[in-house]
Amino acid sequence: MLSLCVLYLVRRLGVEIQMLPVTTDWLSELSVDRYRPMMRLLDASDFLYLRQQKGFTPEMGRRLRKQRAAAFEGYLRLLQVDFKRVATALDLILAQSGHDRPELASVLLHRRFVFACRVVEAQVRLTLFRFGWDGLDGAELIRMFDGMRLELRELVPASAFAMA
Repeated sequence: MLSLCVLYLVRRLGVEIQMLPVTTDWLSELSVDRYRPMMRLLDASDFLYLRQQKGFTPEMGRRLRKQRAAAFEGYLRLLQVDFKRVATALDLILAQSGHDRPELASVLLHRRFVFACRVVEAQVRLTLFRFGWDGLDGAELIRMFDGMRLELRELVPASAFAMA
């Protein structure tokens, strides 16, 4: 049983390492533009407009809410993956750096915690959205991701040239 647990962990860690494309190309392709639709997917004005249209039925509204919630959830999963990759890349850079930067390590830990809390909040609000509540746009999560992405962008050139 212990062997199976160790094997699982080794395989799991191996997958994580393969999923981390810390290259300047990857970083240049990494953009918040990918997540901009999140800010409008659950916008209440779309649902208000739909309700005012001739032939509107409550079923149409429920179906649209369900579809929009599913799309938002997909974007949220992608955002979490990208955030985790950026945070892991920053951890690797800090670990391989010749200089101790405890203040940056502390900031990164804090940002991870706050991001995780915001994701939980978004998931709760998304559940409420499915039942007719409004008020979720994802902008704060996107800003947090962008902050981490910019931090990585600042550190990658310095670390890439140091390794060369």
